[in-house]
Amino acid sequence: MKRLYRKGERVRSKIDGKVMEVLRYLKSNLVEVMTFDPQSREVRTKQVREDKLSKAA
Repeated sequence: MKRLYRKGERVRSKIDGKVMEVLRYLKSNLVEVMTFDPQSREVRTKQVREDKLSKAA
């Protein structure tokens, strides 16, 4: 399967609309992403399926 995003690229979540940064690929279509929460001032990482992401403008 072809990877749609590169490491360090900014993507937008189709689920909640947050802008995230790609950290690495875990499986063929599972991506680990990093997001910043401005209210709690924390950096959070989570795993999202590749088809739930789009390129950020």
